[in-house]
Amino acid sequence: MKYEIVELEGKIIEGVGIRTTNESGKSIQDIGRLWQQFFTEGMYQKIANKANSKTIGLYTDYEGDYTKPYYFMVGAEVIEDIESENCVRIPKGKYAKFVIYGDVQKSVSKAWSEIWKMNLKRKYTCDFEEYQNNSEDMQNQEIHIYIAMED
Repeated sequence: MKYEIVELEGKIIEGVGIRTTNESGKSIQDIGRLWQQFFTEGMYQKIANKANSKTIGLYTDYEGDYTKPYYFMVGAEVIEDIESENCVRIPKGKYAKFVIYGDVQKSVSKAWSEIWKMNLKRKYTCDFEEYQNNSEDMQNQEIHIYIAMED
């Protein structure tokens, strides 16, 4: 799976989150429910001061590697730093950037399965999916996945 190394400025993400784990498929259920809640309850529309029209799926606060519990958030990048429990800061730094196309569930799930098998020097600080939202067709999306890398 191809990727490029990029330097990102910090980002502030506002949204809703849940503590979960990849063990026994728990994250699949938890993350699916959270995405559904985010859109059915109109949470995206309620986020003020969005920096762009992209949606973010954020993985942070890892208790180890990807096999250990972590915090997952669905949200959007905002331009203001408000002190809120609904905001998480993505740190400035070096990231592996993967660009995938296709179904928002199947393509992302397949990409993560491949990323976990790769020999990347991951930081396990903040990883995120950035949905470009450049199509109404959920089976034909462009998604960027960013993995925090060791310096």
